[in-house]
Amino acid sequence: MESPAQVHSYDKFLHRSMAVGIPASQNEGIGQDKPYILSCPASIRVGPYQEAATGPVQNAAWETVIWENLLTVEVNMKAILLEEPGQLTTVQLDAPADVGPGEVLVRVHCVGICGTDISGYLGRMPFYSYPRIPGHELGVEVVRVGPSVENVQPGDRCSVEPYMNCQRCYACRNGKTNCCQHLQVLGVHTDGGLRSHIVVPARKLHPGNQLEWEQLALVETLSIGCHAVGRAAAQPGEFALVIGAGPIGLSVVEFARLAGLRLAVMDINQRRLDFCRESIGVDHVVRLSNDNPDISLEQIKDWTNGDLPSVVFDATGNPESMCQAASYVAHSGKLVYVGLISSEVHLSHPLLHAREITLLASRNSQPSEFLQVIRQIEEQNIDTRPWITHRSTFDDLVVQFESYLRPETGVVKAVVDVD
Repeated sequence: MESPAQVHSYDKFLHRSMAVGIPASQNEGIGQDKPYILSCPASIRVGPYQEAATGPVQNAAWETVIWENLLTVEVNMKAILLEEPGQLTTVQLDAPADVGPGEVLVRVHCVGICGTDISGYLGRMPFYSYPRIPGHELGVEVVRVGPSVENVQPGDRCSVEPYMNCQRCYACRNGKTNCCQHLQVLGVHTDGGLRSHIVVPARKLHPGNQLEWEQLALVETLSIGCHAVGRAAAQPGEFALVIGAGPIGLSVVEFARLAGLRLAVMDINQRRLDFCRESIGVDHVVRLSNDNPDISLEQIKDWTNGDLPSVVFDATGNPESMCQAASYVAHSGKLVYVGLISSEVHLSHPLLHAREITLLASRNSQPSEFLQVIRQIEEQNIDTRPWITHRSTFDDLVVQFESYLRPETGVVKAVVDVD
């Protein structure tokens, strides 16, 4: 038998889809203390060859190889760290720990930048702690699975559900994993995905092998809108107002549209309103005038024949907007808070009482909603391409990130290519 090819992966048993080898004809020099750089799932430097593998090697370089001995390896894993508000930096981390039962090592290909990341950068995000690796909107590739993992396999493209729930509290026992009492969200309470690799529970991976990396990264954002519309439980034909046309507001718009609701969108940013009209097809958009908010109210009354919307979603994350949102709700209607702020919200109780408004909070999303989003993208009912207005490489993000804070930049959605 010819000498085995020099091959490396994270395990002694290399999966066919991930193993990378050098054909036997190129093995000259093995055993002569020569280093080899191989194409592997991570950025790996293989040290001097130490021992010949004793397992069988097939003729094709991509066939499964069984090793009796592992090579000595060093793994450099890059990451972006938010040390404190306003201070992003690039760091090098040790390789992820070995995967345990129910865990999966994934390679991060694409990360979406969302309002949570921006609020964390500005120091305005409740629940956030520092230092922190941001990133919870992730398009990833499965590299290795731990024992008892059956829902994914190496090579699968997945979206990550970043809500690490305890599985024991009242909310978890009742299927409300999105608002677990002890919830740890990647990139908020615990380190997130702005790095090349991360270990996550297999139950938090949702395969979408037909989707591109950037589509998978947008699944989490869209799932929040899916959850919010589900919370409202509105019927087709009802009139809904979405306040705030940022990414979360847009995710609400997409699923309100799919639910058959008549729609209006309100924002202070005309560019975002133009995007809603031109790219999503929203019929009614209104720019909120801080100087004369009654103009916006009258416009919405005209669209609803004086009734006002039966459902209002506030996705602004703005205290003033959240305090005023109830004034747009019809008698017997619903107000759904999708955005999050760190301060209090003050409401007029006579207004709430007179209109018997149902007040709802909407936090994160649930596993079934990730599946809904993936299916809607696969079936081309949601087109994510117009969403992505800005892109960054991993190495450029530290410098570019601050530009995403400025309205004149025109960001709808920015994504980071981690490769």
